[in-house]
Amino acid sequence: MTILTRRLAVGLAAAAIAATAVPASAQTKLKWAHVYETSEPFHTQSVWAAQEIAKRTGNRYQIDVFPASQLGKETDINQGLSLGTVDMIISGSSFAARSFAPIGVTYYPYTFRDAAHLLAYTKSDVFKELAKGYADKTGHQIVAVTYYGARHTSSNKPIKACADMKGLKIRVPDVPAYLAMPRACGANTSPIAFAEVYLALQNGTVEAQENPLTTIEAKKFYEVQKHIALTGHIVDHLNTVISKGLWAKLSDEDKKIFTEVALEAASRATAEIQAKEKELVGFFKEKGLTVTEVDTDDFKNTVLKNVTFESFGYRKADWDKIQAIKPGQGS
Repeated sequence: MTILTRRLAVGLAAAAIAATAVPASAQTKLKWAHVYETSEPFHTQSVWAAQEIAKRTGNRYQIDVFPASQLGKETDINQGLSLGTVDMIISGSSFAARSFAPIGVTYYPYTFRDAAHLLAYTKSDVFKELAKGYADKTGHQIVAVTYYGARHTSSNKPIKACADMKGLKIRVPDVPAYLAMPRACGANTSPIAFAEVYLALQNGTVEAQENPLTTIEAKKFYEVQKHIALTGHIVDHLNTVISKGLWAKLSDEDKKIFTEVALEAASRATAEIQAKEKELVGFFKEKGLTVTEVDTDDFKNTVLKNVTFESFGYRKADWDKIQAIKPGQGS
């Protein structure tokens, strides 16, 4: 073999090695974390989104979705965005508010009238302002919002008005905005761990709790409760968030793809939750529970009278802007 032939052979071998290395080095592996169960639409639609992003980017991204707190509780995965241990998460605005308090105004009781109002908010200028404030503070990007469900109150005594909750022993998550309505109405709140709520209701440690209808059904709270009051005090929702580190690395085209897919996944999950909620009122009635419409203005006015926005770090001006949004409105 001549020197020229040998050099050519070596060159061809090197080129072959480089060619086989390109696909592996070109694929970026990412971690997407949340705390919800694998059966819930927040997970199934995240898996769909991960596959869709891979498809639309020619498999340049492999996104593994970690459900059910596999990468930590909600506090942990929020911290993971900054630590670089996760690249994407689904999480409530109450956790985003720990970094940028004003965005938590959406958890102030009776901020949203219903799901349609929430969805109109996500297309509004005030949402863009609050999301930008969070991004400016953390670098993380909120790219989509999913409807989680309106929170209602189940109990062993009928509730028709705010005053009916006076002295009621109710389990509420230890989150200030969640505590606002029950405390304003005079209830005695208890921050029992979520996994222990069923037993606490069963043995009378507490006589009430509050959660979306889908959660009341999934956790079988209806087995140990007699009444559901449709208080609708918080229209709950989840944010799809991309970490500062990942966002900085994405090209403009990839940012567009990630955002569009996240929005589609959020819309699909929202539709599933809304459909499920409509079915559940009848389901609970069939189970023998009394399901009661309440005077929400009574609850709302009591909260406004007793709980200030400033006590949470919220801005009333933001709340007023949200109140002014009409269904279908957005920009």
